[in-house]
Amino acid sequence: MNQSQKTYNRPALVVRSTVYWAWLILSTIIMAFPVLIIGLFSRKTGIRLGAFWASMNLFGLKHICGLTCKVHGLENIPDNACIVLSKHQSTFETFYLASTLGDFVFVAKRSLALIPVFGWAIYILKFILINRKTGRSAVAQMVEQSRQRIAEGTNVIVFPEGTRMPVNAPPNYRAGGAVVASRIEADVLPVAHNSGEFWPRMGFIKWPGEITMHIGPVIKSQGKTPDQILEEAQSWIEARMHEITNPNRFPYKSGSTVAA
Repeated sequence: MNQSQKTYNRPALVVRSTVYWAWLILSTIIMAFPVLIIGLFSRKTGIRLGAFWASMNLFGLKHICGLTCKVHGLENIPDNACIVLSKHQSTFETFYLASTLGDFVFVAKRSLALIPVFGWAIYILKFILINRKTGRSAVAQMVEQSRQRIAEGTNVIVFPEGTRMPVNAPPNYRAGGAVVASRIEADVLPVAHNSGEFWPRMGFIKWPGEITMHIGPVIKSQGKTPDQILEEAQSWIEARMHEITNPNRFPYKSGSTVAA
């Protein structure tokens, strides 16, 4: 083994990840009902409580699992509300974006609202919940609801690939978020990160290390077609992904000895 490699104790990582899941469940139980009750009367206060819950989980990931994040480009977050187009590889970025962007909503599957407690909370907090099977109707729903949220000063977070993607999976961007940005002429904020290397899709272990996240310069949508906006956002995101992805840092594929 050369000096550029680290060896991890997999059983210890399983224990730490188990403790983190207990932390996640406990924090959800503690925060769920305040979010539900207060969110009925004040959505913005409910959002702040939801952001605090996300911060609790970032704290747990750092101090239980040893998982942190180095962020580049925080200065690019605009003062005005925008459409955020983010790479989606794990749950980590949902926590980070929720804890960082102030007032926010996610665009999510309508079926998530059926999940007890969690689903009720995202419904009360007015997340944009769509039925993807309805095609153009779903995009129309996104446009009208996003127009209202942006006018209220709320950032709209969209995962343009629709679901968590495995590391190194070919890009599969959908036009919905770009259509919304084009029609309501909202700024677009692109986000790239490699969280899936440390919190793998469908994986249990949260591997210690430092996630890299890049928040890009705002993409102006005025006068641009959805295709132009999507191409600009995807090109920027995928260029950053090429820079930060390390194909030798996949402990969940190659065993517990990985490149540092």
